[in-house]
Amino acid sequence: MKYTKLGHTGLDVSRICLGTMGFGRPEAGMFPWAINEQKSEEVVAQALDLGINFFDTANIYSHGDSERYLGAALKKLAPRDQVVVATKVFYTPTDEPNQHGLSRKAIMTQIDQSLTRLGMDYIDLYIIHRWDYQTPIEETMEALHDLVKAGKVRYLGASAMFAWQFEQAQNIAEKHNWTKFVSMQNHYNLLYREDEREMIPYCQDQDIALTPYSPLASGRLTRQWSGDTLRYKTDKPAQEKYDADKEKDMPIIKRVGELAAKYNVPQAQIALAWLLHKPQVAAPIIGATNPNHLKSSVDAVNLDLSTEDLHYLEQLYTPHRVVGPLTPADQNFTR
Repeated sequence: MKYTKLGHTGLDVSRICLGTMGFGRPEAGMFPWAINEQKSEEVVAQALDLGINFFDTANIYSHGDSERYLGAALKKLAPRDQVVVATKVFYTPTDEPNQHGLSRKAIMTQIDQSLTRLGMDYIDLYIIHRWDYQTPIEETMEALHDLVKAGKVRYLGASAMFAWQFEQAQNIAEKHNWTKFVSMQNHYNLLYREDEREMIPYCQDQDIALTPYSPLASGRLTRQWSGDTLRYKTDKPAQEKYDADKEKDMPIIKRVGELAAKYNVPQAQIALAWLLHKPQVAAPIIGATNPNHLKSSVDAVNLDLSTEDLHYLEQLYTPHRVVGPLTPADQNFTR
């Protein structure tokens, strides 16, 4: 495993981050393809054996079970000071007032609930899951800063928003001498590169780390599109993100397959290696639900692609509709 600093910080993270959205009870109804606590522990154990020290979850994943399973596994398998744990705040399963979003009340409530589920005293990287149109950004940034000063959070991150929103949040924090974000968890892969227009150049200019989610396009980049897994058949958000663009994306996937044959590696390694060659990418988030899948992902860290290879993979990309950031119409919380 290789390690890197998380943006403009002294925090060391593995070049691969284990995403735990797939940890949980299938019967809970959120993710039919989720894996139970025992299998989740096996995935965490394999990640640690491979040198992964960076783990990502969220308060909403499987209604908190992801945090519970991850926390229990790490408590059993690794010293707390040797792992980096990220979780998120914004979504909750209820529509009741003050339970979700990024108000001061919601943030203060959700941080304590996440810490309880994780069984931890602090979170290394606390991420706002989306932009909250219904709360002043000053309120959000001050509340997050107070969590850092209280010792409940070490660093702050953000996820999936428009570049102007991210810049506004950073400017507000700087103006008031509050803690700024050090990372951006954005939707970024060979099939979706819209953030290369504004978000990524901004992060490069400010030395903000990228920790891309969906680096394999929910499995589309690991094969010639089709799959027979339970997740492929039941993951409706992934279907909505990618399936409408299948025809124009298939030529890119074909090229991934050609380079995989050239280097005699799985397609996933080519797709991950492409991301790892991007200078601002610290660690793609791999949502493994099978310990065997992790080894292949980690091997991508040592796969060197030539400049010609990178150009060949990028050459056929065409603009896509924006997927990830919310619009005001998307946010229908009760307040």
